[in-house]
Amino acid sequence: MNGMNPTDEELVARAQDGDASAFDVLVRRWERKIRGAIYRIMRSDDDALDLCQETFLKAYRGLGSFKQEARFSSWLYQIALNLCRDRLRRKRGKTWVSLEDLDDASGAPRNTGPSALDLIEARDLSRTVAVAVAALPEDQREVIVLKEYQGLTFLEIAEVLGLPMSTVKTRLYRGLGQLKDQLERQGVRSATVVRPQQA
Repeated sequence: MNGMNPTDEELVARAQDGDASAFDVLVRRWERKIRGAIYRIMRSDDDALDLCQETFLKAYRGLGSFKQEARFSSWLYQIALNLCRDRLRRKRGKTWVSLEDLDDASGAPRNTGPSALDLIEARDLSRTVAVAVAALPEDQREVIVLKEYQGLTFLEIAEVLGLPMSTVKTRLYRGLGQLKDQLERQGVRSATVVRPQQA
């Protein structure tokens, strides 16, 4: 076991054996990414903070039943997305978007490397893009958030969502196509909007 930089699997095993400090390391390792994903889906700092805490609480309580066949990170994303879906169902009809909430100053994590959305956001259009992403159907928004903002591969997204990879790709392409149409209607023209990474 690598004591200096243990893997998620090693930390999970230690946490399952009763080492609470091992779970603390997992929280520190994944909190920013999970909170960022929730923020992109819920479009609210308050919901992001609340549901991120709830995600790790559910993960901690469910550690005993977690099987190491799945990646810990995929399991966390599954918990977070399910909590988002539940909250969105309860809020249905009461959803509103604040441009201030959509500003990238929220600390939402950024993917490394220039993805399609990064190229647009680099032109000071982050708010416009965020509003357009928020307007997408929930299933497309989830895939775009996981792919473009969280940097997950198609295989990882399929694992998180429990879907065939072909469905994940279809949702991504449709979502990016709708995103491109929305942005073009607002005068944003860029051929790079619908060029998802082929990971």
